[in-house]
Amino acid sequence: MTTAPRKIIIDTDPGQDDAVAILLALASPEEIEVLGITAVAGNVPLALTAKNARIVCELAGRPDVPVFAGAAQPLVRALRTAEHVHGDSGLNGPALPDPSMPLQDAGAVDFIVDTLRREPPGTVTLCPLGPLTNIALALEQAPDIAARIAHIVLMGGAYFEVGNITPAAEFNIYVDPEAARAVFACGAPITVMPLDVTHKALTTAERVQAFRDMGTPVGRAVAEWTDFFERFDKEKYASPGAPLHDPCVIAWLIRPELFTGRHINVEIECMSDLTRGMTVADWWGVTDRAPNATFIGDVDADGFFALLAERIARL
Repeated sequence: MTTAPRKIIIDTDPGQDDAVAILLALASPEEIEVLGITAVAGNVPLALTAKNARIVCELAGRPDVPVFAGAAQPLVRALRTAEHVHGDSGLNGPALPDPSMPLQDAGAVDFIVDTLRREPPGTVTLCPLGPLTNIALALEQAPDIAARIAHIVLMGGAYFEVGNITPAAEFNIYVDPEAARAVFACGAPITVMPLDVTHKALTTAERVQAFRDMGTPVGRAVAEWTDFFERFDKEKYASPGAPLHDPCVIAWLIRPELFTGRHINVEIECMSDLTRGMTVADWWGVTDRAPNATFIGDVDADGFFALLAERIARL
């Protein structure tokens, strides 16, 4: 028997690793149907993330995928961006043309709400790859959608690895911790790709060369994006390569057997200046707080990169 592709909305702030995640999803129609892409401010401001999402769709030959602009600021805080990692465009590396496909007239939050209300309950998965502002705004605008969400699979947070933007916090959660707190409390099934697993999905010279050796525009772009952003992580962590954070979300949808984790309680710290955005993850079950998320802790990195290379080669 064959199963229908999983319907997803990708909520994203591209970012090179976001771009690779979008490509992986678009290259996997057997497992995934991308209903739309919603942009949020994060790695770079909203005007650039909305532009970058369309650049990636056109690179993949998929200008039919609708792209919607969402929140330009976190719920209550000033925006913190990450040009120091991703470059001033967010997609520094290859020279790619500006997109010709338009942004949709509707906003991202309205698209999320309307889609979840239109599709049968339990059939749409949300895949946030950046700050959770758009998802929180949709839940605030339409609380009824929480019960209609099939799954939220997101990249964010950490438990042992802890922080990459502060000593205590991962970037996506740090940028809008109030939004993250609302999402983790919404009651929908949540699976999380924290730094603890993404830092096991490291690029290496051989893995990057596999993309370059494809000899395709998409393969070259992935290699050149990786060449650009891995310089930051290799210097910071003294590691042999850079973590491909966001593609882990899409890989879990396609090959969940590559990953292992635990269903635990996760709370988001919003009050302390010192630990703002920390994901307080009860990995060892030392509290009586009810589990609300599956935190992934390990990945078969070779299997992950084999899947990624096989799918990127299709584009």
